[in-house]
Amino acid sequence: MVRDAVVADIDAAKLYAILRLRAEVFVVEQACAYLDPDGRDLEPGARLLWIDGDAPGEVVATARVLDEGDRRVVGRIATAPSARGQGLGALLLGHFLATTQGPWSLEAQSRLVDWYAAFGFEPAGPEYLEDGIPHTHMRRPLPPPPP
Repeated sequence: MVRDAVVADIDAAKLYAILRLRAEVFVVEQACAYLDPDGRDLEPGARLLWIDGDAPGEVVATARVLDEGDRRVVGRIATAPSARGQGLGALLLGHFLATTQGPWSLEAQSRLVDWYAAFGFEPAGPEYLEDGIPHTHMRRPLPPPPP
């Protein structure tokens, strides 16, 4: 089950587990030295999504949603290595799309462009490097209005 809350409504232990998972995946596993707690989690309209594991306090997948006014952005999608292959990222992305109004965008690691395309996202710019990893800006436009 996907949990969804603003940072102020998340208890300290759960927030720690979410930030720890993000650091384990993005900083340690992907060997990218950067400050993950960048202040954006505290912005108005920002939400954290997560899926709890079986162990008490365990978070096995997480994502961050930002409201940038003209678009909703999902990012920081991370799944614990032990929980990969279970479709948890798809659950988080599906929840994001179902609970926000578009248009939507994200900064995809380029190896995942086809995966995001299955959710209706389209490349929206050239590939670029971020922390030494190829990324592609993607967006999911609003559906056309009914006739």
